[in-house]
Amino acid sequence: MTDTGTTTTEIDAVQTFLAALEAKDTEAALALLAPDATYQNVPFPPARGRAAIEKQLRWLERGIERFEVRYDHVASNGPVVLTERTDILTVGSVAIGFWVCGTFEVRDGQITLWRDRFDFLDVAWGVVKGGARAIAARLRRN
Repeated sequence: MTDTGTTTTEIDAVQTFLAALEAKDTEAALALLAPDATYQNVPFPPARGRAAIEKQLRWLERGIERFEVRYDHVASNGPVVLTERTDILTVGSVAIGFWVCGTFEVRDGQITLWRDRFDFLDVAWGVVKGGARAIAARLRRN
């Protein structure tokens, strides 16, 4: 589904990776990770190595029906790519949107570091807003 061929820039590699996750094409996403890559959702402990990252992605894949990325800003300086974005996770009829700042390091077209930072209060607020939208939609249907 997602082209995992050679990317032309570090930003392309990161956006192709996130697009693969959006498409639930975990295999394509994993192919863009270096074998010794590190993934961390700060403040949680990092997952080191493709196998450990795959375990986390498969766990998320089971619990989240849809994942969407809306970019606010993307910038790179050499191998480092910064993304400021809104991630939207959909579980059932509830879509939870929250701000994320991601740091990626890309070497030879493969991601060696993926570190996301987010605010738990923003996630909680996203749950409240998403739940309210789901309830309102249900009430309109009834």
